[in-house]
Amino acid sequence: MTLTTSAPAIPDRAARPWLMLAVLLLGQFMALLDVTVVNVAMTDIRTDLHASGAALQLVVSGYTVGYAMLLITGARLGELFGRRRLFVTGVFVFTACSLLCGFAPDPATLIVARIAQGAGAALMMPQVISVIQAQFSGPARAKALSAYTAVISVAFVSGQVLGGVLVGADLFGAGWRPIFLVNVPIGVLVAVLALRLVPGVAAKAGRRLDLAGLALAVPAVVLVVLPLVLGHETGWPLWTFVSLGAGVLLAVLFVAVERRVQDPLVNLGVLRIRGVAPGLAALATGVASYGGFLFCVALHLQTGLGETALAAGLGMAPGGVVFGLCGFFWQRLPARVHAALTPCGYAGSAIAYALLAFSLKDGGNGGALFFAALVLFGFSMGPAFGSLMAQALTHVPLERAADASGLLTTTLQLGQVIGVATFGSLFLAFAAGSSAHAIATTMTWAAVLLLVGAGFAVALARASTTR
Repeated sequence: MTLTTSAPAIPDRAARPWLMLAVLLLGQFMALLDVTVVNVAMTDIRTDLHASGAALQLVVSGYTVGYAMLLITGARLGELFGRRRLFVTGVFVFTACSLLCGFAPDPATLIVARIAQGAGAALMMPQVISVIQAQFSGPARAKALSAYTAVISVAFVSGQVLGGVLVGADLFGAGWRPIFLVNVPIGVLVAVLALRLVPGVAAKAGRRLDLAGLALAVPAVVLVVLPLVLGHETGWPLWTFVSLGAGVLLAVLFVAVERRVQDPLVNLGVLRIRGVAPGLAALATGVASYGGFLFCVALHLQTGLGETALAAGLGMAPGGVVFGLCGFFWQRLPARVHAALTPCGYAGSAIAYALLAFSLKDGGNGGALFFAALVLFGFSMGPAFGSLMAQALTHVPLERAADASGLLTTTLQLGQVIGVATFGSLFLAFAAGSSAHAIATTMTWAAVLLLVGAGFAVALARASTTR
């Protein structure tokens, strides 16, 4: 018998870009999952590490703060030093910090590791949009962006479900630690495959890192994000408002500086590209309402109705699944309706929020109407987000991909943070009297915000169809 050996199969050239995208999106899914996966483990972490309430807040929010620090910078660094290099570096930092989180002996170590973990995610995630812009065009780019938005929707909902499963399973008697350790083998796999599949495009010559912009952007974002993620937990003390004011002032100064430097950290001229400005405005309102919706409904189901975090996550899963599927397959609809998908989807989602408010206003779990509202939301918002991303970025040239990516990821994250802070504070203010009244009120205002977003979406539709 003759034994033959062969080299590992090389992916077909036509399939290689999609395998590359799958690897990039797996990394993105892993990073987004860690935004919410830790929520269900708070009780176990408190008991195991003897953590204070303030320490637990920083465990949850430290990831968002670390992520926000490098949001704008991550895309530009990818352009300056190579997108594959920055993506893989981000994956390694995220994975190493996940390992440190999983073996953290005390709250301080866990907090520091979570902040660094978020910074790794910020290096990683902006490269995904930049690579999509560089490697895909036409219908293929729209399909890739649809997959991108589908991953975002599913990841946010999946965090609580997966966290509940892992904590409940108590693998090897490790309690809460597997919610972080599960990232390690996935991160190693993503890094190895990215080195093989993501093109190693050379860094841009002759460009410098805008250190003045960097020195303003990082503290500006942190000063805005930190009070937003901690404000409703700490009762909005004076320092939160001082921090917000200082952050806004630094943001204004940042804009002024960026208009004067030769190689700005963010070229704000990208906002003049057709579709970008209304697209970002529509995205901000949509993400803010979505973040508030996820946070407030989950909080009502757990604190108001006494459900476990896992049960609450599973209860909201149908909406996330429908969101993901519709967000991916929206392109199969006739091309003549694509421009209308975002404004119509936002209007449909506003109706879904109103139905959620009505179904929960009497203190029950909403029954069939609650389920129907979730499905309607996913059915409406999935195509809305998918088409929004495609329309907002369709006219962005490759040389502006880093600028568009930085603004997009910043809008996604800040929109979600602002939504949680705003609607979460509103919910908690009313929940002292009645959780049912609180969720009905917050969902009503979320519906109003989506209708405002529908107005921006109409402007986006006009920009995308005007020749």
